[in-house]
Amino acid sequence: MQHSQTHLRTRPISAGHLRAFEAVARHLNFRAAAEEMALTQSAVSRQIQSLEEEVGVSLFLRHTRAVELTSAGAQLLMAVSQSLPRIDGAVRQIRQSAGRRSVALTTFASFASMWLIPRMEQFQRDNPEIDIRIDASDGAMDLEVSDVDLALRYGPTAHMPPNAVRLFGEQLTPVVSPWLLKSAPLARPDDVAQFTLIEAGDAHQTHLEWLTWRRWFDEHGLSKLQPKRWLYFNYAYQMVQAALAGQGVVLARLPLVAESLANGDLIEPLPKLRMDSPMAYWLIVGPRSAQRPEIKAFCEWLMGQSRITRQTIGEVPDPDTVDHLD
Repeated sequence: MQHSQTHLRTRPISAGHLRAFEAVARHLNFRAAAEEMALTQSAVSRQIQSLEEEVGVSLFLRHTRAVELTSAGAQLLMAVSQSLPRIDGAVRQIRQSAGRRSVALTTFASFASMWLIPRMEQFQRDNPEIDIRIDASDGAMDLEVSDVDLALRYGPTAHMPPNAVRLFGEQLTPVVSPWLLKSAPLARPDDVAQFTLIEAGDAHQTHLEWLTWRRWFDEHGLSKLQPKRWLYFNYAYQMVQAALAGQGVVLARLPLVAESLANGDLIEPLPKLRMDSPMAYWLIVGPRSAQRPEIKAFCEWLMGQSRITRQTIGEVPDPDTVDHLD
């Protein structure tokens, strides 16, 4: 079945035809697909024939006792097998959340695991009727068209949109498990040479080079220092987890380890040698979500938690970036 380009139809393909196609392609058998879909075999065959007419090419090779995907069929199956489960998943979420108040947010994995999630028990306790959905992703998202209500992001001021609200800034500081200090002292900057140093493996190849130990060395006149060994990870929470396990000293982002320092799980041995970072943490609220009561409640709670973090890390609020949500 082959049609000239001028005869190809352009209207959208029927979703029912695509489901029939996916079932036949998965079983490579019309009868098995019909049984799965609770249809007659002839009904499934008609749907596949209609789909082939819509597409303009044959999707299956019909043999006496079996069917086989054509190259066009294999290409379509790749798209359909990815799309239909996503559509079904979205419908399930919509059905489950119908009539419920919910907050959907996106943030990067380290911030979610190290700062947001440990604090959320209070919000859930005070707002049991509000569902929370967290998408731990670094990818940019257009809040004007997505189903996400707000984003918690990390970056310099210049990279943030005008409506971004600054939560808190950042300093970097060496932190270590208290029991690791029993093996060697860490009272001066050059003492770090006695330890394994932990950092992000790709920091030197990305825009996050200011998070590296090498920058900390340079700032404190230790440009030639070499540690006992290096230990590299992809994510901040992995690096801190390794420090908690006593595997080395990490140059940590202070806001993300403030709680671990407060409860004594980690120690800041050189508190006077903190290093400023140009980065900060931001709240961005989607314009379609800003006026919903549950979004306002979550943002109010979030700003309260941010004030606590600023106090914990000793940050003096900037008059131009104090808490405000227009």
